[in-house]
Amino acid sequence: MKHLTHDERARLHAACEASEARTSARLVAVAVPVSDRYALFPLVYAGVAGLTVVGAMALFWPALPLREAFFAAAVAAAVVAFVLDWLPLRLMSVPRHIKHAHARDMAHRAFAARILAQTDRKIGILLFVSLGERYVEVVTDRDVDLRVPQETWDAIIARFTAEAKNGRIAEGLLDATEACTKVLEEHYPPA
Repeated sequence: MKHLTHDERARLHAACEASEARTSARLVAVAVPVSDRYALFPLVYAGVAGLTVVGAMALFWPALPLREAFFAAAVAAAVVAFVLDWLPLRLMSVPRHIKHAHARDMAHRAFAARILAQTDRKIGILLFVSLGERYVEVVTDRDVDLRVPQETWDAIIARFTAEAKNGRIAEGLLDATEACTKVLEEHYPPA
């Protein structure tokens, strides 16, 4: 799983600050490694593995003592939980719609904290990327939503996604930040 380096984060932060100098709106870009740790999933899959082992043993070896079946189930559950403790495998075990729901929730919480909660009450947008979930969203406030069609943000996301597929995540983020800035300049020129 790719992470942004300290230098790439600094460049992204500088691009957002430059954006605020070119427009009267606020632009925040957030890139997180994962939106959630999904700690429950290894336990759920471990439980399912344990029950599957016990069920198979009861079906194929009905004379097997309960103590041995319980031990086999516990070993199977422990192995599955241990294997899924590795984050890349854990992320693969989580259904996509759940990962995207968690990432969307984090994006909207970040928007509330970094745009809406600011005391200067500037119009703003948040470019949110969750690398582990492969999720990208542009969250806008109501005024921006009324002025800029969703297709504009979808095009920016599509260009970023194409860059990310080529392994150019930082460059794609910087390009997306610049594209968002141009949209904001058009609708919210500097005061």
